[in-house]
This record gives sequence, structure tokens and C-alpha cells, in this order.
Amino acid sequence: MKKLLILTLTSLIGYIGFAQKAAKNTHVIKPVGIIKNLTDSALLDVVQKQTFRYFWDFGHPVSGLARERSNTSFDYGNEVVTTGGSGFGIMALIAADSRRFIPHDKAVDRMVKMVNFLYKADAYHGVFPHWLNGETGKTIRFGRKDDGGDLVETAYLFQGLLCAKQYFKADTPKERRIRDVISWLWNEIEWDFYTRDGRDNLYWHWSPNNGWAMNFPIRGFNECLITYILAASADRYPVSASVYHRGWAQSDFFKNGNTYYGYKLPLGFAYGGPLFFSQYSFLGLNPKGLTDRYADYWEQNRNHTLINRAYCLDNPKKFKGYGENCWGLTASDNYEGYNAHAPDNDLGVITPTAAISAFPYTPEYSMKALRHFYYDLGDKIWGEYGFTDAFSETKNWYAKSYLAIDQGPEIVMIENYRSGLLWNLFMSCPEIQRGLKKLDFKSPALAKN
Repeated sequence: MKKLLILTLTSLIGYIGFAQKAAKNTHVIKPVGIIKNLTDSALLDVVQKQTFRYFWDFGHPVSGLARERSNTSFDYGNEVVTTGGSGFGIMALIAADSRRFIPHDKAVDRMVKMVNFLYKADAYHGVFPHWLNGETGKTIRFGRKDDGGDLVETAYLFQGLLCAKQYFKADTPKERRIRDVISWLWNEIEWDFYTRDGRDNLYWHWSPNNGWAMNFPIRGFNECLITYILAASADRYPVSASVYHRGWAQSDFFKNGNTYYGYKLPLGFAYGGPLFFSQYSFLGLNPKGLTDRYADYWEQNRNHTLINRAYCLDNPKKFKGYGENCWGLTASDNYEGYNAHAPDNDLGVITPTAAISAFPYTPEYSMKALRHFYYDLGDKIWGEYGFTDAFSETKNWYAKSYLAIDQGPEIVMIENYRSGLLWNLFMSCPEIQRGLKKLDFKSPALAKN
């Protein structure tokens, strides 16, 4: 079961082999003062605004896209930008613009830069690679055979781009350009090609050099639900509903139904797996009232979070620091390199994004964790781009790194908790509404139309 879990993690495919090397690269954290006696709302402002600096100040100067991480990525230098992390960054940009952390005209200019770059960047049947060179737009391979299209990372990117298409609605040349390019890119994705000759499954990777050699069908339940939603929603190259029901929903780790710490888990691995399973696909996809024939996704995501927290309170391995104010296991850097931390893969590492990005599901518990991270541990983990990636009090180890795929969900899910902004934008997309209906989903957002 643990082997299956590791295989499903987008952050770990091709990643583990490089992890030790990545961990040795250090990033000097610029100290940022802790502001005392903040109200909950003011603290959320501080965290969103500071974390957004990762995408705004540290974004690639040529492409505007999100760098993979704050430390040099695996000897590739400073040019590595991440496709999925850039999707999260686009959603963070929308939240920052909405809250007036940045001038609107500057947000528009950054979006124009990004979409113009993507329009010229490498793509494979319309699908972007996991990593791009942020200066040239050329593919940087993620693994020895992972040098082509990455369907899951592309889905994360377009979760953000579709929100941007809904958000930048002004009748101006620049905002029309944003919408037009996003539409062109969206319509060029050949989702049906990634069924590998019409099979009842989406496949994660295709390479012009290696074809389907990675041979990785995308099956649930994990972080990839958004891939099937988008594939069913496409205008030009969609997949049929049978691909969802016979592919995604058919695996040894899809249905669960067991109870852990008093919480029933409809889908997924024992104890739910790392918390990004209930976060990445749901930055735009609103789980409130979202159901299909398999699950109620609010119940799924909330109970997954509560199980993860309850495990940390139980703390069967007696790691230092775990408790009601210090919880959250998910994929992140650690003292060995990188791993997918979960109740059944617990190394004593707490990752701040896990509890912070769970704000919509467990606001009271997430706020307690946030206050603890900021006020009690801030001198160790709070810096120029918000909270660093992870820490282990047992090992007296505190990360120096920031990762795009961990910083972005913090901003976005705090915003969804506060205003529902990204959920409302994404669920208002006509394409998404058609796709959800096609797959027989039910949602309050569909009932309005």
C-alpha cells in the first residue's frame, strides 16, 4: 500500500533521486519581524501578503512564472520554473490583486507576461512539461524519461489560468489579451491523446523521445481529480465520461469507507494520505456541496484533514512538538531530502502548508496552528516568503527552503476560507460546469445555472 501511495504523488515522481542534492543547497532567510497582538484577520493578511512575495518578488524575471523552489533546483541553476506551481501562483496573484496587496495594473502586466511566455513555450499535444526554462521556454526534464508533456502539472496550471480568464474581465487590450491567449492554450490541449490510443484512462506523461515509456495511468483517489474534471470539460479534445468512471474511479486505493479516529473516510488510502490530496485539486474546485456517485467531497476533504490532525494529537511515535497547535503531515522537504509525510509515513516532520491550506475545512484548528507557527516558532520558520517548507523539532531541523507548490495553496486556501474567491471564479467557468455535469457531479454552483 505504501508503495502505491508513493507512486501516486506528483511531487515524488522523478524527485526522490534528486532530493538529497536539493537539501544540501541552502537559502539565506532574510529575517522578518513578528508583529505582536494581531487579530485573526490581520494575521491572515500578513501571512497571505508575505507568502505572496514568493511569486511576486521571486518570480522569474523573464517569464514571470514561479520558480520551483528558493534553493537551486538539482544543479539546473536558477532558470527552473514549475508548471503546476505557476498555476498556484496565478491563483495567488488573483487573491493578492483582489486584496489590493499589489496595484491592479501591475497584476495585469504580470499576467500578460506569463501568458505570452506560455504561448511560445514547449508543449506536447498542447500539454506542458513539468519544468520549463524560465528564460527560453524550453523543457527541462524532470526525470530521465520525463522530458515531455505532464498532464497533471498542466491541469494545475489551467486550474489557475481558467480562474484568471474569469477574473480579468475588463474590456481593455491587455485583459482581452489575457483571456484570448488562455482560450487559445486551453483549446490546444489534446486531452484525448493522453488516453493512449483511446483507453479508458488518462496517462500522466508522454514524450517525443520516449513515447509512453513511463506508462503511468492516473487513477484515484489522490491529488489528480482536477485532471479528469478539466479533461471532461474541454471544448475541442475532451474525454468521455467513461474515462472517469472506468479509469480514475477504478483502482485498489479508490474506495475506502473505513473510520479512523472517529471520522469516516469515503475514498483513498488508509488515513487519507498526505494532506495535499485534499488541497491541490480543490484550490479552484469547490468541494462545498460537491458530490458524485462516489463521495461527498466536503466530507472527504474535511474528514481527511481531521484524521491527519487527530493522528498528530495521538502522536504514536512520540515526536517532539506534535499537539493540538502543531499538526499537519504532507509532502515537503525534510532532514533527509523530500518525502510524502502522512500518518502511515510519519518521520516527525510538520509542514506548515498542511494545516494552513486546510483553512476552509478546519478554520479553528488551522488558526491555532497558524498562531503557533507564527508566534512560537516564527524565529525559526518565518522569513521573507512566509513560512519555510517544514520542520522537525525532534531532529532540531528547520528548513531554509520555500517551494512553489507549498506556498501557493496557503494563499489560495486562506482566500477561499475568507471570501470563496477562487472557488467562485473556477466554478463559474462555463467549461467546468459542462464538464461536471457530464461526469454526473452535483454542486450548488451548477444549480445556479
